[in-house]
Amino acid sequence: MIRQDAHRIDPKRRAVIDHKKRQFAAPAYKQQDYPFRLNLYETPPTAEITLEQFEQWAIDRLKILAEIEACSYRNKTPAETAAQITPLLQKFLPLSSNTSSPNGAADQRLKNERQKDHYSHFILRLAFSATEDLRRRFARAETMLFRFRFQQDDSKERRAFIDGLSLDWEPVGEEEKNEVAESLAGATPGLRRVDEETWYKVDWEKVPELVERRSVFLKKGKAYVPGREQLSMIIAEFTARLERALDLTSRALPRLDEDDRLTPILNHLSKNFGSAESVYSESEGYVDGAPITAASIDQLSQHFPLCMRSLHTNLRKNNHLKHFGRLQYTLFLKGIGLSLEECILFWRQSFKGFTDDEFNSRYKYNIRHAYGDVGGDVNRRGRGYPPYSCQKILGDSNPGVGQSHGCPYRHYSVDNLVGLLQSTGVHDKEVLRGVREDVGKTRYHIACNRVFEWAHKNEIKKVKEDGTWSAADLDTIVHPNTYFKRSYLLKQLAQAPRDA
Repeated sequence: MIRQDAHRIDPKRRAVIDHKKRQFAAPAYKQQDYPFRLNLYETPPTAEITLEQFEQWAIDRLKILAEIEACSYRNKTPAETAAQITPLLQKFLPLSSNTSSPNGAADQRLKNERQKDHYSHFILRLAFSATEDLRRRFARAETMLFRFRFQQDDSKERRAFIDGLSLDWEPVGEEEKNEVAESLAGATPGLRRVDEETWYKVDWEKVPELVERRSVFLKKGKAYVPGREQLSMIIAEFTARLERALDLTSRALPRLDEDDRLTPILNHLSKNFGSAESVYSESEGYVDGAPITAASIDQLSQHFPLCMRSLHTNLRKNNHLKHFGRLQYTLFLKGIGLSLEECILFWRQSFKGFTDDEFNSRYKYNIRHAYGDVGGDVNRRGRGYPPYSCQKILGDSNPGVGQSHGCPYRHYSVDNLVGLLQSTGVHDKEVLRGVREDVGKTRYHIACNRVFEWAHKNEIKKVKEDGTWSAADLDTIVHPNTYFKRSYLLKQLAQAPRDA
């Protein structure tokens, strides 16, 4: 016979459950459904993803947002912006419609695309909630992305998406419509007949675009919005919800107990909003077949960005560069394909005031170390250090007296910067005015891209016209080695004879 108390738990042996574990003892983790292509990002994701997915998905989305912001800064038209970001979206953040798949929203490919879009948004939301400036820029870029997707969406899917939202839009009844018909007609440009339009009443703060354009009738704090202005209402709703969510996230950040593995990634992402930096690849600046030797550097320097061209000019002028300048320039030369042997030869020939023994004892080891020929830790695999990206150069400390590393757009005075640009052949007043404006607003990579586009305007026009390059091949440059490769290839393509 079994005793009644046989199943009782000894209080002394009862497991003590941490209150945090008790709180999440029955987590509601589940795979979220994505019936629509569009998303207001109201529900945070809960399913698990790998650390690699966490970082790569965020980087891919950041490339899109950075390009959208760059197009805005460069005053590109909506059509030009669409042409620029469409191929990038297809490459880094595709988001297909239900009609593109035989199985509609049930297709696994669509789910994977929408999951990546959903998660990457929330990862960047977390990364960019720390400061007011980052929150503002993130909300602006995300709103522009949502607007583009909304306009490109299938009309049937768009209607289903809107119908599934809980929006505070009050339909205007026929009686009220007739009462204010004259006011509606007078305040709504291009309106043919009031009675043929569907009208909604919303708080006027929700449609600032329409109020600013004076294209809606206002009464008692409400804006009477025609159905054809649905885009403005949706965009305003998206922006308002996102701004509120970002504010809540910023308040929660100090209390978040983040995984130590995520904190460096989030910090890295937030620092790279201005120019989305990706992991450097071997093909970033290397041009297959280009004559990259010590003897060809002088000729190739015409394709260098201003930071590297300035280093080269100073090296030729002084026959010497200080440590940080040598390191920055050595890694750049390595990235364009200069071999270790040729790099040692280049520096030896450049340091004319030193004997072989002095050069070997003071400088040769550092060159070999940069290439991964000697040293441990990061050089253990023989790859050495990667070439510096624009973000890395911009983030480093300011150069001191006698030093010439860094970014001229950031570290030079505006007058000295303009003088340097003029010495390289940039005399266009409009370009120089734009550079001054960019630098004044700390948009250093935009200033660099502005100069690149001016210097290569004929070549860019040619490759666009003949279809040699797409808009994705001409995205915003965020790496000095990309600048070199693009400049070199554009010149080569422009010099190639046209097909008969």
